[in-house]
Amino acid sequence: MIFFKKKISRIRRFLKTRKMFKKIKSIRLVVHRSSRHIYAQIISENNLVLASASTLEKKVKEENIYTGNKEFAKLIGKKIALRSLKKGIKKVSFDRSGFKYHGRIKELADSARKFGLKF
Repeated sequence: MIFFKKKISRIRRFLKTRKMFKKIKSIRLVVHRSSRHIYAQIISENNLVLASASTLEKKVKEENIYTGNKEFAKLIGKKIALRSLKKGIKKVSFDRSGFKYHGRIKELADSARKFGLKF
């Protein structure tokens, strides 16, 4: 029953922030995490994916078996920042998909900021 309550809370946070992003019509950095992987996408106002990075990519997956840790979150933050800067995107809104801002989500955000994204 606790899992269900946690999931409902995450979905509530997710819907509230997604509604705000819809109003301001900004390019956003969307992050999703599971127990083993982390995914990041740069999405335009028209809901088109402009750049993406995840721990499921072949080169990333070859580096280590377990990809659900902070080091790989930093790596994905770096990759998504470099790919978005290559496309000319410097300013984004950070959409954490309802996940709390700590642990892997925080590491990814800090790494993306370090490599040039502004949010």
